[in-house]
Amino acid sequence: MSERALEQQIQNLKKHNARLVRLARDARSKLSAALDGTGLCLWQLDIPSGKLIIYNRRWGSMLGYQPKELNAQFEVWKEHLHPDDRDWVLAAFYDHLSGKAPWYEALHRMQHKNGTVTWVLDRGRVSEWDASGKPLKVTGTHIDMTKEKQYEAQLAQLANHDPLTGLANRHALIAHFKTLKQNGALCVAFIDLDDFKHINDTFGHRSGDELLIQLSQRLRDVSPEGTVIGRLGGDEFVLLLPFALNNLQVNSAAHNCLRAALTPFELDNGVGSVGASIGIEEVREQDDFVLALKRADQAMYHIKHTGKNGVAIGPTLISISPRLSA
Repeated sequence: MSERALEQQIQNLKKHNARLVRLARDARSKLSAALDGTGLCLWQLDIPSGKLIIYNRRWGSMLGYQPKELNAQFEVWKEHLHPDDRDWVLAAFYDHLSGKAPWYEALHRMQHKNGTVTWVLDRGRVSEWDASGKPLKVTGTHIDMTKEKQYEAQLAQLANHDPLTGLANRHALIAHFKTLKQNGALCVAFIDLDDFKHINDTFGHRSGDELLIQLSQRLRDVSPEGTVIGRLGGDEFVLLLPFALNNLQVNSAAHNCLRAALTPFELDNGVGSVGASIGIEEVREQDDFVLALKRADQAMYHIKHTGKNGVAIGPTLISISPRLSA
């Protein structure tokens, strides 16, 4: 072959190589765009060196880092695992490398640059072995699951909490009732506000809602530790008190809750005042939540029919408190 022909062949090979490089770059760009669109991060770990090849930018960006701000190294990934998840995530990873598990999969937390938590679904599998069958490379994906976890938490919040006050709803109260009853003595307090309709009629329903929110916080502040506070709806509240009926904590909680209701409320359009009728009953062995609540409700009505603004613990009228002055 002549020198000129050889030179021409070299030039043709260079052009062909440049074309292949452009095609590879274009394919990688398209792959990266496609993966970014799905939220997936494609990665490959070279086990001997600990080097991570990241095929798109999702891994760093989902933790709040700019491109190339994080070194693509296995140790860097380990450093960003949440401390509470690190041990079991690494155990799952090494179980796969040792052949104990057919693949690696973990839904776990990682530490975001700003100090918050990023949830990640991590999957991988050994993709290359050496001549002796020892794993050389692992290929897998990360996907950011933070929004899904936040949505899951919101659903759990809605399922178990009153949307206005954040207190436990009826569903959650029933669940807490079953647990607390198994743990020992338990009392149910039923609180019904007095003259709440006057607030809605005078100040409007928005102010009525604000009063309920303020009262909910007051109940949290004055209730003994371990108490579960819930709202059944409207102006009806329930306390699950993990004490026997004759415990001083029950008497103290009842009167503190009454005072919390009687203390005037600063609303956007004025000062609102309500009262409260409170009935408390101890849970019996055969009681479910409905039966215990029914008896507490009956005790509460004893107060309603004898002047309002008071507390009945069991069948006995304990006190009727005068309305506090503003």
